[in-house]
Amino acid sequence: MVYRLVVRLEQIQQQQINLNAQQQHYLLRVLRLGNGDRFIALNGIGDAWLAEINEQSAQIIETIDLKTELSVSLTLITALPKGSGYEQIIRCCTELGVSNFLPVISDRTILKPSQNKVQRWRKIATEAAEQSERQVVPTILEPVKFSLALNQIKSNPDKYICVARRNIPTLWNSLPNRTQPEIVIATGCEGGWTEAEVEQAIALGFQPVSLGNRILRAITAPIVVSSLVMAIGE
Repeated sequence: MVYRLVVRLEQIQQQQINLNAQQQHYLLRVLRLGNGDRFIALNGIGDAWLAEINEQSAQIIETIDLKTELSVSLTLITALPKGSGYEQIIRCCTELGVSNFLPVISDRTILKPSQNKVQRWRKIATEAAEQSERQVVPTILEPVKFSLALNQIKSNPDKYICVARRNIPTLWNSLPNRTQPEIVIATGCEGGWTEAEVEQAIALGFQPVSLGNRILRAITAPIVVSSLVMAIGE
């Protein structure tokens, strides 16, 4: 097994990777690797190299061409659930291939995240990308109000908002009709979206879709959404 490690571009100089203290601890103490052992270094934006450990640094041996990303780009707009639920969403949905996470504060959101929370989310995404052998570490944007998030979508992707208890098409029947390589899907927190939020999204081009006849938890819905997109994007 060849382990993977995400490094920053500024750590790479003349085919050498300058490992920071945390990375040294992970490779040498946690994984118990030593001089001459190899791992795959990723920059989190699509590039990968085979690298060999040499004391406190690593020598790049060769470039590796990996093919682990989905053929579509998925941005997940998620109204923040209670407690640490969003951490589970990030971990699972990173494994499933989400490109961008846009956490939002909706009318029914209880959690008010701090900057420390955002940094922790990004760390979780990096770890999940390494574990699942992804080429790209997903982007996690700063939390904003839902109304602002709707206006942050500048391109022209296929856009869906998941709504319960309506007689509307399902997401899995709607995805085959997509026309763009980018998909944006919004899921609500406990209690779902308000009618005003749904109508605002529809006015801005979002298609309301169902995730079936059962009511899914706020943590479950984004994972289901990501799985459906993965099924059509592999």
